[in-house]
Amino acid sequence: MLKTTLHPLLVKLPAGKSFKMSNITQVINEDKNLKTLKRGVHASDLDQLLSSTGPFTFFAPSDIAFEKLEKGLMAKLLESQNRALLTDLLSNHIVKGKIGYVELKDGDKLTTVNGRELHVKTKNGSVSIGDIAILPRESKISNGVMHLLDTVIM
Repeated sequence: MLKTTLHPLLVKLPAGKSFKMSNITQVINEDKNLKTLKRGVHASDLDQLLSSTGPFTFFAPSDIAFEKLEKGLMAKLLESQNRALLTDLLSNHIVKGKIGYVELKDGDKLTTVNGRELHVKTKNGSVSIGDIAILPRESKISNGVMHLLDTVIM
């Protein structure tokens, strides 16, 4: 029987195997908790950006985050005529440069690839973007770092 271990982003790996995802898009493609994000990244063509050299910091909304959106919104955004809106929404989560969890400081202002400013807050050891908590685990990837969110940045 094959034992598995969990990657920091919950990708199941064979026990004893060291496995390094080569880019952010590959992590998204493999993580079972990022199925909605996977569809969105590919439909918006952001998979091309997130596969490039970078580096990028990606605040990745989980499937739980997308479930909090208004019913039917994500399905509507995935329609081809709404690609620009979907791209803009997902671009709210991408910052140029590699910023680890411990490097995020209270009062930091991060600019996303679409020009939006994100405000970092820290309190009692927790870090958030505005009022959205960043889960305290990250995945270091060849072209950046990825943090998980349980809410979509609108």
